[in-house]
Amino acid sequence: MSERTATSLEYPQAGPPVGTVELDFVPVAVPRRNRDGVDGGPDTHQNGDRREEPPAPPARSMAALRERHDGLRDGIVAGRPQGVERQHALGKRTARERIDALLDEGSFIELDMYRRHQAHGLRMEENRPHTDGVVTGSGTIDGRRVFVYAQDFTIFGGSLGAAHAAKIHKVMDLAISTGSPLIGLLDSGGARIQEGVVALSGYGGIFQRSVQASGVIPQISVVLGPCAGGAAYTVALADFAFMVRDTAQMYLTGPDVVEAVSGQRISHAELGGADVHGRRSGVATFVHDDEDGCLQDVRYLISMLPGNNLEFPPRAPSCGATTDVRPRLAEIVPVEPNRPYDMRQVIAELVDDGEFLETHEDWAQNVVCVLARIDGEVVGVVGNQPMVLAGVLDVAASQKAARFVRFCDAFSIPLVTLIDVPGFLPGADQEYAGIIRHGAKLLYAYCEATVPRVHVIVRKAYGGAYIVMDSRTIGTDLSLAWPTNEVAVMGAEGAVNVIFRKELAAAGDPAALRSELVAEYAEQLMHPHYAAERGLVDDVIDPVQTRAVVAQGLAMLRNKRKPSPQRKHGNVPL
Repeated sequence: MSERTATSLEYPQAGPPVGTVELDFVPVAVPRRNRDGVDGGPDTHQNGDRREEPPAPPARSMAALRERHDGLRDGIVAGRPQGVERQHALGKRTARERIDALLDEGSFIELDMYRRHQAHGLRMEENRPHTDGVVTGSGTIDGRRVFVYAQDFTIFGGSLGAAHAAKIHKVMDLAISTGSPLIGLLDSGGARIQEGVVALSGYGGIFQRSVQASGVIPQISVVLGPCAGGAAYTVALADFAFMVRDTAQMYLTGPDVVEAVSGQRISHAELGGADVHGRRSGVATFVHDDEDGCLQDVRYLISMLPGNNLEFPPRAPSCGATTDVRPRLAEIVPVEPNRPYDMRQVIAELVDDGEFLETHEDWAQNVVCVLARIDGEVVGVVGNQPMVLAGVLDVAASQKAARFVRFCDAFSIPLVTLIDVPGFLPGADQEYAGIIRHGAKLLYAYCEATVPRVHVIVRKAYGGAYIVMDSRTIGTDLSLAWPTNEVAVMGAEGAVNVIFRKELAAAGDPAALRSELVAEYAEQLMHPHYAAERGLVDDVIDPVQTRAVVAQGLAMLRNKRKPSPQRKHGNVPL
């Protein structure tokens, strides 16, 4: 096979040369036969006499070919000057600038740079830019492999056509097959109208792959511009969604359609801006003020995630957490059950270096969900937040915590639950909104989880909300409690009002009787060791020892294995 080498030939044309043809073999002259049957070479006439050779075509050197190729490549990378200027004027980076900021320097390997659309009609054949509006490939973040695609708003407004979609499909397939996280940088006007239903089928391929990848590789969507119509489901199906204020907008139907249908006038930001999805809809997991901070947090998130569901999250060196005493923990939480405090301060004392990444920080704030490390091991922490609605569970909080728990379980991230919950939020609005169904999502998520699970009852744990917050009876592996814990069906005063309703109504001094009965109920049923005596709490610990005891528990449970029952899948109460 040594004779079969790549050769480039140029065909003579009338006028300037039009290009080269790449062959995978060396051209060999075909011998001719003269009248006498004698073979003649390429330089003989048919009668065997030597003939004069025509002038050879001008030779194209490798240097010239390289120069032409480099010029094309440099032009593609540089982009259209006017489009780049418009992108910068909007306060946005180009697709390639975003990839450079996201990945380790010099690590990006681009795929399909020369891809162009094949559409015809509506003058599409007159404009066929390379890349077709999306840059795809692979690189590393802190030396770990990821796959990425970045939509290029300077080409067709980043709209998705057949070639554009095919490039994304390819990089998604590679991410799944290699077990690497997938990051999509979205900046697109939506489906390319000129390509009709073909563009819509491209979205279908993306969604199908996203569902197949769910729970197999981490999927991250970063909205850095418009994300309209079906493209929004790319974000909804991802594990984490980032949005940048002022430049990112996401909605299924835009302001013009809303006004035409309902008569309501609304701006892009009011309908689908980053704050809307960060605070009200809960679609955005993280919201940032600028692209720099956003992309840096994507890198930080990747540093705490495994590459796929067959790996464990990357560990950092142990930092002596198993012997770490934190006196401030005894000061943060008030003994009085109705006094608020910030659960984030408790989390900061438990995790390494006080550092954590909070998901959905501005949505459903009555529950806190963070990724952090304890003694170098990545953990997911879920905690009630007494600063907001006294830490009750409601529709939004149940959804938020359930999705977080399911993600952690899918990617072998142990769960630490900090409990201080007075119950579910009462009210007709919550009942009509389906609090039973949404609360069941969180219950289902914890019951299904097979990762190591540790909970700490920080203060109160009342009613069904206590059961839902990873109680012993639904499968937590290690149950710890502080001396301030109160585990009961409800608070003492509420319980007395129900149990002794007739006695209180007939009493001469109802207030005095109620006070006496409340003290009696608390003494008998709500003392710190009541649950421990019945095996529902493994240990009542000094608050200052919490970090050490949790770290010891996680180390004890590190090799936990709990096979799932044979079934196609469960039926989550969606």
